[in-house]
Amino acid sequence: MRITGGSLKGKRLVSFKGQAIRPTSDMVREAVFNMLGQRMDGVAVLDLFSGTGALSLEALSRGARSALMIDRSPAAIEIIRKNVRLCGVAQKCTILRWDLRKGVPNSVSSLFGAVNLVFMDPPYRRGYEVRLLRELGLAQFLSQGSRVVVESEKKVNLADVYGHLLKTAQRVYGDTKVTIYEKKE
Repeated sequence: MRITGGSLKGKRLVSFKGQAIRPTSDMVREAVFNMLGQRMDGVAVLDLFSGTGALSLEALSRGARSALMIDRSPAAIEIIRKNVRLCGVAQKCTILRWDLRKGVPNSVSSLFGAVNLVFMDPPYRRGYEVRLLRELGLAQFLSQGSRVVVESEKKVNLADVYGHLLKTAQRVYGDTKVTIYEKKE
C-alpha cells in the first residue's frame, strides 16, 4: 500500500496482516481523489473508521491542513501512528480511539473546529453508513460545501439526501461503491 499522489506520492504505508481490516485499495483511493480533485489545499479532514489512515494521508499529501483520524481498534490506532510518523505529518494529525457505534464524538468541533471533508469506510454489512450519514447530515461542525465520501459494498443503497447532505456522485469499483455527498443549506 502506498500514497498515490501529492508530495508524499510513492511513500509506502504499513498495513494489516490478514483479513481483520479491509484497507481501501490504492486504485480506489486514487479514484476517490480523481472524483474530489487532486488539490486539497487548506481542507480539514475527518476520517471515520480510519484503519491505516491512508485516506487522510492521501489528503494531507495533496495539501490538506489537518486530519482527525478515528478508529476503535487498538491495532488500527498503532498502525495509524506508524503511518503518520513514516509520512512526517504528526503536527497535522489528531488520532482518536473511539467506538463510532456510539456516533461521531461530540468533541469533534472542540478538538478540531470546522470540517470540510469526511471519509467514512465502515465495516461492511453492519449498517453504519446510514446511521452516521443521518448524524452528519445534521452536524454543525460540517462547513457549507463540505463533502462526505462513503465507501460501501456495491449492493448498499444510500439515499440521495441525509439532512443537509445531498448525493453528488457515485461510482462502483469491483465490489466497492464510492458515494460522495455535499453539505447544502
